[in-house]
Amino acid sequence: MSILIVESDPERGPCWQRHVEAEGQTVRLVATQAAAVATLKTVDVRLIVLNLDLAGGGALAVADFAHYRQPDARVIFVTGRGLFADGSIFAHAANACAFLPADTAPADLAAMVSHYASAG
Repeated sequence: MSILIVESDPERGPCWQRHVEAEGQTVRLVATQAAAVATLKTVDVRLIVLNLDLAGGGALAVADFAHYRQPDARVIFVTGRGLFADGSIFAHAANACAFLPADTAPADLAAMVSHYASAG
């Protein structure tokens, strides 16, 4: 099973990917809603790291599609804004397992990915 990172920032996405791969995970990195949906149709995904600030929008649509297509996949949401700072993301996305600031240290994000990917 793979980890899917959905991040449109051309520096942040590859940085996260390197750190998560260093934890021994197989990672797919995509930058758009369309690419994420296409990946979810063809790749068995255990965990998704999904930026709510995705360029072009659609992050919640990706989470909804993942819940439908791969109901066991969990989502770690990240954001650089105050969206859902009250924790309400857990009411909006049934597959949410964590909510982090986008500037979380990549090594810390990778540790969380490894934890949630191995859980359950």
